Amino acid sequence: MAWLFLVIAGLFEMYGVTMISQLHKKRSWQGVVKLFLGFGGSFVLLSLAMKNLPMGTAYAVWTGIGASGGAFLGMLLHGEARDLRRIACILMILGAAVGLKVIA
Repeated sequence: MAWLFLVIAGLFEMYGVTMISQLHKKRSWQGVVKLFLGFGGSFVLLSLAMKNLPMGTAYAVWTGIGASGGAFLGMLLHGEARDLRRIACILMILGAAVGLKVIA
């Protein structure tokens, strides 16, 4: 269950990052609420995951999901560069997160 919490926490972080981008384009109170819900949910779920997972592993996987997911969302939703080297770096981040799960 802890790993499920951690993955969902990473997805909430991706949502929060997306809301930051949306707020830069259009400021609204709804966007601020969504931003806080995204990051708030992310931190709550990370906290639940850390009850059973080592802190370093949980934090590294959480940030890996958020960083790589945010980069992919930037490419898909905001037209950011889809350079092959950039994709390779994102895959290395994901690979490191998977590696931490395997050895945890």
